Amino acid sequence: MSDETPETPPLPPESVAPPPAPPAPSVETAAQQAVDRAEAAATRRRWVTLAELVGVAGLIIAALGLWMTWSDRRADDQEKQVEKASEAKVRTLVMLKASAESGGERLKLTDAAHDIQDIDVTFPSALGVAAQTSLLEPRIDAGWVSAPLLTLTDNGPDSQQGRIPVLITASYWDADKERRDTAIYDMVWKTEGRVLRGRALRLEGLLLRERTSSKARLDAIWAREKPKSAK
Repeated sequence: MSDETPETPPLPPESVAPPPAPPAPSVETAAQQAVDRAEAAATRRRWVTLAELVGVAGLIIAALGLWMTWSDRRADDQEKQVEKASEAKVRTLVMLKASAESGGERLKLTDAAHDIQDIDVTFPSALGVAAQTSLLEPRIDAGWVSAPLLTLTDNGPDSQQGRIPVLITASYWDADKERRDTAIYDMVWKTEGRVLRGRALRLEGLLLRERTSSKARLDAIWAREKPKSAK
């Protein structure tokens, strides 16, 4: 007899028991996992939405900055254009200055910025004085208004002073272009007594009053400010 233990023959495949299946998750565990997955997905969506909002906000801020830069630049350009236009307009304006000649018998008119060629002087309608023109060396003669002004101030003191508004249009050449500037000036006058020939009218100066070409405005000023006749 042999001492060797006989080998146990292998079991047929059908007789091998399969490994035990993992236990099925409970309902609570499955529900918790579903909640966790939902929360994780919501968190990811929140981060994506926040990133999108940050990106959009950045674009808005950048666009706003560009718009403000463009707006400021446009405002500066418009301001410069207005300044240039204003400077050009100022250069075309006439500012007449007057100096009395021959003891106030006339006023010599000049403008520091322009070589005045001629002036047209219009008086208030109620004064009854025709418009006058002075060429080459612009002047205003006291004789143009002496009679009506002396009549208005008659029966009063010999020495009186006042102003009369006059509409003056001055013409000059700017390179090859003729320009005209019209404004209302106050012509300052005074009266004085004389021993043998009664009272005399003297002109003392000229003051710019309004930049307008309106004859109606001239008449309105004179109607309000003309001297009252002494009774």
